[in-house]
Amino acid sequence: MTHTPASATEQAWAALGGDPALLARIEAAGPAGLLPARLPVRELARAAVAVCSLAAAELSARRTGGPVPRVRIDDGAVATAFHSERHLRIDGRAPANFAPLSRFWRTADGWVRTHANYPHHRGRLLGTLGLPADTADDRAVEALTASFAGRRAAEIEQTVYSAGGLAVAAGTPGEWAADPRRLALTGVPLVERARIDAAPARRTAALAGAPLRPAAGLRVLDLTRVLAGPVATRTLALLGADVLRIDAPQLPESPDAHSDTGFGKRSVSLDLASRTGRASFDGLLAGADVVVTGYRPGALERFGLAPESLAARRPGLVIARVSAWGHGPWAGRRGFDSLVQVATGIAAAEADPQAQDGPPGALPAQALDHGTGYLLAGAVLRALTEQHDEGGSRLLALSLARTAAWLTDEIPPSADRGTRDGTYAPKKWLTETDSPLGRLRYARPPVAFDGAPADWSRPPGLLGADAAAWLTA
Repeated sequence: MTHTPASATEQAWAALGGDPALLARIEAAGPAGLLPARLPVRELARAAVAVCSLAAAELSARRTGGPVPRVRIDDGAVATAFHSERHLRIDGRAPANFAPLSRFWRTADGWVRTHANYPHHRGRLLGTLGLPADTADDRAVEALTASFAGRRAAEIEQTVYSAGGLAVAAGTPGEWAADPRRLALTGVPLVERARIDAAPARRTAALAGAPLRPAAGLRVLDLTRVLAGPVATRTLALLGADVLRIDAPQLPESPDAHSDTGFGKRSVSLDLASRTGRASFDGLLAGADVVVTGYRPGALERFGLAPESLAARRPGLVIARVSAWGHGPWAGRRGFDSLVQVATGIAAAEADPQAQDGPPGALPAQALDHGTGYLLAGAVLRALTEQHDEGGSRLLALSLARTAAWLTDEIPPSADRGTRDGTYAPKKWLTETDSPLGRLRYARPPVAFDGAPADWSRPPGLLGADAAAWLTA
């Protein structure tokens, strides 16, 4: 008897702890040839958005007392959203998604990839060569090219990491399979879910009217950066949550990244190392329903923000964490989608076979970030549904490396690998709005179910310009 492997959507919904009978509520359609790759990226993207949408529909039904709305996934909308940072325009300007020093470099034994989008990471990378942080890009590229060409990738990786920068040696899928970093993920679920106290059920207010915003009235503290975490909280904002993004004044988010992921949110600047900053945060925590963090494990504990501490101070809290590596020897390291692709062999698998001795490739989108973001939002929504009846503080954890393993090892391969012929036209799934940041062109939200909001309630505002207070008492 032939065993049919579970689809990506079935796997993802099971990872969220969802009722398999609800999968029949999902419909998906759209143009062929999207998100072209050798790996099943389209299936990952569709599944992540589908289960997030289903979790939103389920929560809506729980709060209204009605049936679970039907979920309708448009693959074109999904593909466009997975490229949201590339489609963004700010007064007609296209953001630079990767800085000149965020790239592959030839080494004596292969390739290494660096990430230097943030000024402090760029400065630390240049510091390994004794160069000042303000070195011009062309001079920096010349110096790094010459230095790295004569050194081994693993040595560069360690040297840059020791300096507080980001560099990862490129490996193959076979090398990753035997690597302690991959072995540490063995048996780890795609979505780690745990109940961490016995707080009573906290019933959220019933909803009435249409269109429904399932997370209306819920308060979310957003301590995330760059993409996966902000995608999750942007989705919760779409669904009606009051999302308050918090950044340290000394390490502000990239303005372009905020222009992409700040929809529906407000933005506060708080220094958690200061007495006044901690007092403001404590006041916000006292009224929060959800806390989402996107820093490497251990980075926030020094501020008293370990999950157990948060749950003790605010019983009934849903705490969601996303990191690059999850578990194992690199659990505490910084990381980004592009670097996880390099370490896990995804970049090698996506290399151009016609380019002899060329650099590794990349997925057609930052699919680990976007996919993990929608899974994270779905996990929060499902936790809220379960909590509505059962109570308890909830802890959720996802990582880009675990999502990478889902992509490479678990999602069934697809016959449709997409096309790179340029026939995909995203205009249908793009729109524009005025904002305090300028005129924005952006991707419409892909999360869709009967009665779902078609857009965010507000555009991004200026970073750090909002008050550290909830909108409603």
